[in-house]
Formats: sequence, C-alpha cells, structure tokens
Amino acid sequence: MPRIELPNKWQPRAYQEPLWKYLHGGGKRAIAVWPRRHGKDDVALHFTACAAHERVGTYWHLLPQQNQARKAIWDAIDPHTGLRRIDNAFPTALRETTREQDMMIRFKSGSSWQVIGSDNYDALVGTPPVGVVFSEFALSNPQAWSLIRPILLENNGWALFITTPRGRNHAKRMLDMAEGSPDWFAERLTATETGVFSSEALHAERMELIQERGEEDGEAIFQQEYMTSFSAGLPGAYYAKAIDKLEEGGRIGFVPYSPQQLVHTAWDLGRNDATAIWFVQQNGSGWDVIDYLANTSVGIDWYVRALRERDYNYGEHLLPHDAENEQLVSATGSIAQTVQGMGLKGVRIVPRTKSVANDINEVRQILPLCRFDKEKTAKGVDALRSYRRVWDEKLKAYRDTPLHDWASDPADAFRTFAIGKPQSLDSWSNTAIRRPMRVV
Repeated sequence: MPRIELPNKWQPRAYQEPLWKYLHGGGKRAIAVWPRRHGKDDVALHFTACAAHERVGTYWHLLPQQNQARKAIWDAIDPHTGLRRIDNAFPTALRETTREQDMMIRFKSGSSWQVIGSDNYDALVGTPPVGVVFSEFALSNPQAWSLIRPILLENNGWALFITTPRGRNHAKRMLDMAEGSPDWFAERLTATETGVFSSEALHAERMELIQERGEEDGEAIFQQEYMTSFSAGLPGAYYAKAIDKLEEGGRIGFVPYSPQQLVHTAWDLGRNDATAIWFVQQNGSGWDVIDYLANTSVGIDWYVRALRERDYNYGEHLLPHDAENEQLVSATGSIAQTVQGMGLKGVRIVPRTKSVANDINEVRQILPLCRFDKEKTAKGVDALRSYRRVWDEKLKAYRDTPLHDWASDPADAFRTFAIGKPQSLDSWSNTAIRRPMRVV
C-alpha cells in the first residue's frame, strides 16, 4: 500500500481547529452548529478517514434523506479540487472496493464507510458502527440517534452532529444539553465570527434571499443559515408560530394526568415509518396533551402493551381510516380488528377527508386550546414545529402538499385528533368507555 498521510492534502481552517483537536484527542460526542458553506461535512469526512485507519470498524455518514445523501456527499464535487468530496477524503489507493449503488467504501485496513439517509435508519440494524456523523441533524429523524446511541455506548464509539438550525427542535435541545455537559464538545458559530464571508457578501446574500423568498422567509433563511439562529421562523412551517405562542403563553410545561378525566388517544399508523400516538384529556373547553408515544419496526401488540403500561383511564382511541385496511396486518385482519381483539375498547375510525389543507386548518384551530406537557410530549412538539410545506425550487413557490419526512407521522396523528374530535366535548365523555383498558 502506498504511504498516504491523512488527512489527504487537507488542513482544518482556524475556526475548525477546536472541533478537529477535540475529535483527534479522543472526544466521543460533539455538536457543531456552523453556518452554511463552512466545511462541516469536510471536517467530518476527513476525520472519519483518519478514524477508519486507527480503529477497524464500520462508519456511517447520515443525511436526513437517502436522495440527499447521494447528492450532497457521494456525488458532490469539491469546487477547489474538481474531485468528488469522497475522493478527496478517501484516496482510492486506500480502498479495497467502492460500491457506487450502496454508496459504500471498504478500505484495505478492514474498515468500511457508508453514506445513508436517516429516514431509512431501520435498515441499519445489524451492522453496529463505531463512528457516526449526523449531517444536517436539525432536519434528521431524531429516532435514528435513539437507535444508534446504545450501540456506540456499548462499543465506545463516537458521534458527531453537524447542522444549521431549523427552529427550536431536537437539535436545539441537544446543543443546550451539550453546552452543560463536560462529556460533550458544543459550538455554535455565526458567519460574522469566522471570516469566511465578507460583510458585503453577507449583505448581498441576505438581499437575494429576501428577493427570492419574500421578506419573512428570506430573512428567516438568512438568520438560520448564516447567523445560526434557532429563533428564526421555520420557512413553510404549518404550526411553528402557533407552538411558539403556546410556549410564550406558558401552555407548554408540566401538565399532569388527571385520573378523574378520561384519556383519549389519536394515532397515525406506520408501515415503513413510525406509528405515533397522542394522549389527550378534556380540560374545560380545551385539551391537555399529557403524553406522546412513537416507535417503529414493532408489532401492533407493542403499542397496545405500551398503552396498558401507562395505566391511564382510557376513553376513545381514534384510529385513522387505514386502520380498516386488512392488508396492514396480514395474519389477523385489519389494525382495528387486531387491537380490538387485544382488548382495546372504545376504538373509533376517523374517516379519510377530502382536503389535507382543511385538516391542517382544523389543527390550527385547536392548537390554541391545548396545553402540552413539556417533558412527555417534547418529541411530538418538535415534530409539530417542523411540519412544513414542500418548496418547489423550479417554481420558486410552495406546493399545496406537506413535506413527507420524520415530522409527518406525529403531525398526521395530531390531525387524527383534530378532525376526529366530537362536536361536543361532553359527547366524548358520555360515549367513551369509563374504565381502564384491559389487554387480553
């Protein structure tokens, strides 16, 4: 094997050195919130190249979605060298094989590296990594980290999270946690600190974004991408402003379970993605959202057991229209039949509506009447904040359809609640089963 010094003809910039030194010094957990075009992925790729030749193992580089993974990393060209980014970081002389279709490299050292989408994290089970990079973590499914973290804990592996903000979601919570932990590297930089762009270039970029996307979206994108602001509005978000108002009004905090009131659940069913469930209680003329549950790659019996373990006094269980689809459960019939057979009482199917836009408006109407438990519903609230419209880059306009990503399932479950609620709150109490659920 020819002698190649890693990193291959690359050196970290001055503002990148603290992160680079932390990782090379044996640091295991790091989050870097850096502006656009500041070399976040380059640092990650070159460090991974070094790590893969110091410890034999499996390494992953995760993007929010599989198609992004190929475009942003595997096929991306470095404008400074004219080579693919992966060829800069992982010289071909060090490779045993390069699998284009799988976006995987196997090194002569025995290590392997693969770029994948966190939207397909279930497929990762069975190949434990020793090093993982979450790129654009604010847009990634946080459930992927929940799956991977015990693996890295067991094998003393490392994890690096690199991102720009996308509102106050799981990335902001991770940064806050990391800033207070001696076991983490945490850094947030702005474009005015690093010197990558001149003040004139930043001003021009801000004006162009405003011209392209309008005053509100353009300013928000600039603040997120260059000033790394978590407070800027999320462009295209359906519910972010409503959630912010709830938080400002003290309606996201400690919301205790009341045994005197029934707990009603609202579901969205996942096959290749998550099943999400909200737990709601009547509170006068409004609702207390006291709990949230989501999981994937488990049978429907897992969710029924999870409901039972919570020991709430259940009323109605609102299931979406596809719960009547027998194809969802091949052996025992439809989801609705299955959960009823397991002892779930008070099941009601919410019919499919003709307009997603009307459904979203129903959610907007009901959100101001809700209180959310800050701790138990945090992941669900993150999803509601992040649920947004599709931006059509060619048309330079938003489509009328929601973006399908990790936030879709929790948001759809909340839509089940919003459109399935009785016209009268009293009717919910009068018709619901007034005893704790029993699972048989």
